[in-house]
Amino acid sequence: MKRHLIILVLTVSASLSAQAETDTVAVDPLYLEDQFYIGLTYNFLLNKPQGVTQRNLSYGLMVGFIKDIPLNRNRNIGLGVGAGYSVTSYNYNLLAEEMGDGYQYSVLDGSSFKRNKIETHLIEFPLEFRWRNSTPQNFKFWRIYTGFKFAYVAGSRSKFVGNSGKQSFDNTDTTNFQYGLMLNFGYNTFNIHAYYALNDLFQNGTVTTTGESIGFTPLRIGIIFYIL
Repeated sequence: MKRHLIILVLTVSASLSAQAETDTVAVDPLYLEDQFYIGLTYNFLLNKPQGVTQRNLSYGLMVGFIKDIPLNRNRNIGLGVGAGYSVTSYNYNLLAEEMGDGYQYSVLDGSSFKRNKIETHLIEFPLEFRWRNSTPQNFKFWRIYTGFKFAYVAGSRSKFVGNSGKQSFDNTDTTNFQYGLMLNFGYNTFNIHAYYALNDLFQNGTVTTTGESIGFTPLRIGIIFYIL
């Protein structure tokens, strides 16, 4: 009986100690929402030249880290400054071909190819204004994070797979520095992500063989997961 009491006391003591530690962490008045993130998007191209359409899956993948900077005593308003990496692809029927003095772009017939896309690799720098209804005790909360995202294009590649073969090459016609508006909102880990570019995917002066300007304004919509 005595042994059982000792075991019971030790068990309760350990439980209370663990609870005390949990409570100590939970009521930290100086908590931060520093977060790793990972996201998946579907990519749209706006302002397309005549005859250009998207087909197949245009996807995006992003990962990174956000540093939280609270702006008020309740710590539910703040700034987020981060850095990350993303890869984005845009599948369409605009063929890019290497020429001696640059690249040539022409609209393809839908039956003449299997896959055709441009893929970009971006080093990204998000800057967020953050609102959430979090508290020191509440780790599941609603959030609205909005702001800007700046990106440097580390590499772009055009890829084509046709009925008679395939080709792939680095394409330097894309805009080196890209930026746009960003919105993330949702509850707890699961959130909606939207990004609207404020400059074009391709550099000014890029045209098709018929003389139409190729700008392309990217719009990316998907989901983003935050991990503390």
